[in-house]
Amino acid sequence: MIVGHRKHIQEIKQMLAPHKRILVLGCGTCVTVCLAGGEREVGMIASALRIAYRLDNDEREIIEATIERQCENQFIEDAIDEIQNCDAVLSLACGAGVQAIAERFPTKPVYPGLDTKFIGILQEQGIWTEKCIACGKCIVGLYGAVCPLTRCSKGLLSGPCGYSRDGKCEVSADIECGWHLIYNRLKEIGQLDRLLESAPLTDWSKSHEGGCRKLIREDQRITLDVEAS
Repeated sequence: MIVGHRKHIQEIKQMLAPHKRILVLGCGTCVTVCLAGGEREVGMIASALRIAYRLDNDEREIIEATIERQCENQFIEDAIDEIQNCDAVLSLACGAGVQAIAERFPTKPVYPGLDTKFIGILQEQGIWTEKCIACGKCIVGLYGAVCPLTRCSKGLLSGPCGYSRDGKCEVSADIECGWHLIYNRLKEIGQLDRLLESAPLTDWSKSHEGGCRKLIREDQRITLDVEAS
């Protein structure tokens, strides 16, 4: 999932300063799962803003809505009236959702209520950890399904740096050494011989360094063309 974290209420107030009628718009997928931008969080941030403005004797109208996904036009339609009738949108989606709303309503100010952190998983209750940097060319199959680019603090593909201690990274004792994890995983699945293979060169042209990425599914485009005809 995409993991996000709520911005501080003072930062949000600063962004929204020019606007009187504000829509707090939640997203029902990733940011709901990571407890940052779902319906519950919309209510919490809206209440916090109302209290903060009241303490400032600053009259504002705060509207609440949550749609299933902000990154798809199909679901944005569910909040079209609320968006059109507000001065500005505070989006509690990831960065993709914020931009999708802004592109759909080019004259409407849209602000991020979250900081988009990473692609990760719920490690345990209240703890989310990064597992993927979306490099565009997945190689985890060579490393026992442990991503060296994400899990190794140095992103090493050819082996450990040699400075880990007791399975922990030298960067922080809270970080597991990615190569310690890779070794243990390959040992568990009987593929330690993979460590004798040369690491492939990384094709960074597939990553964000190659510019804004786009995925085109021709089979889906053909289907849409047929439906349109």
